[in-house]
Amino acid sequence: MSGILASVDQRTQLVGENRLELLMFKLGTRHTFAINVFKVREVITVPHLNKMPGSHDNLKGVTNYRGTSIPIIDLRQAIKLPKTKSEKGSNNVIITEYNRSVQGFLIGDVMSIVNTSWSDIQAPPTAIGKNNYLTAITQIEINGQKEIVEIIDVEKVLAEIIEYDIHISEEILDEEVVRHLHGQTVLVVDDSATARWQIRDTLKQLGINIIERRDGLMALKLLQEWAGQGKNINEQILMMFTDAEMPEMDGYRLTAEVRADKRMSDLFIALNTSLSGSFNEAMVKKVGCNRFISKFQPDLLVDVVQQRMREKLQSKEHQ
Repeated sequence: MSGILASVDQRTQLVGENRLELLMFKLGTRHTFAINVFKVREVITVPHLNKMPGSHDNLKGVTNYRGTSIPIIDLRQAIKLPKTKSEKGSNNVIITEYNRSVQGFLIGDVMSIVNTSWSDIQAPPTAIGKNNYLTAITQIEINGQKEIVEIIDVEKVLAEIIEYDIHISEEILDEEVVRHLHGQTVLVVDDSATARWQIRDTLKQLGINIIERRDGLMALKLLQEWAGQGKNINEQILMMFTDAEMPEMDGYRLTAEVRADKRMSDLFIALNTSLSGSFNEAMVKKVGCNRFISKFQPDLLVDVVQQRMREKLQSKEHQ
């Protein structure tokens, strides 16, 4: 536990400085891509792959990783990069943990790990359309020159291979509370469009309205705008779900900013992230979130909104 807390302290310092670390790599082309180091377990050379008949085209096989069979995904193919005559083959695998699962991604050359600022991370240009596989872009100095680095939406890649079920178990539903949820509004903050629709399509089954923002800064500005207009934040929205890692402002910093503003400090905040494990539970307590759930778990999403609705109803009873 002491190791986890030390890691939390280190990460909290990064949050306070609004910084993150990126693992940069190639996919056989001149483009440079990246994913958040926080989701990377390690990088290995391409292992022996066992083919799985009838599997998704992007799934190149499974391998034994530390005693467990994990899927290996061709990242270049998954994000639909066109093939070229001069393309290089994959020679490395990034082992990652997303949404409580471990998987590997076939890549080309690993370049380096860079420490950068969320303020330097931007949303992808709207001109590239909605069907891209990027959550953000940034510029990094490589060999003395500024180059565009594209940050991949891994959740979208995984969602196209694993069919996510938004079914809500009957036994989780509290009929009395669900009746009050109809017409309530929830703010969902996530840089992944895939993650946003997963929450939206789950909660809309309960008649909940969804407001979406793609980064923490956009969400904070919305909350500040309401507060500046004299609106009661808890009357505007039931609660907020926020991702941890986002451009402009991450979910940890967003939570800290909300807690520091007395006009909205009692807003119910749930951290909903692809990062799982004891680390995030400790981090949630440190920055002041009300709940932590790892993606994607429809029943837990419903459990959280029901918990918040019960608290709101109890508060009204005592007024």
